[in-house]
Amino acid sequence: MEPNKELEKAIANKFVTPQKFAMDIEKIVVDEDLNYIDAIIHYCEINNIEVESVTKLISKPLKERLKWDAIRLNFMKKTSRAKLPL
Repeated sequence: MEPNKELEKAIANKFVTPQKFAMDIEKIVVDEDLNYIDAIIHYCEINNIEVESVTKLISKPLKERLKWDAIRLNFMKKTSRAKLPL
């Protein structure tokens, strides 16, 4: 393996990137049969981190899924301008 590839892999394993975070959340949604909101809370509890600290890790597709869950659970109104405070 190239030295740069090894370094990138080590960094990816050590630190959570938005892509890795989204994949972990998707896995929790499927495996635990949770919605996206609960999956993020579950992820934070498992990894002993504050929910507020993951806002920068939430990608645009994941944010859309969160919005859909929030509307479905009546946490947000069904308007085109509804915005999550993330």
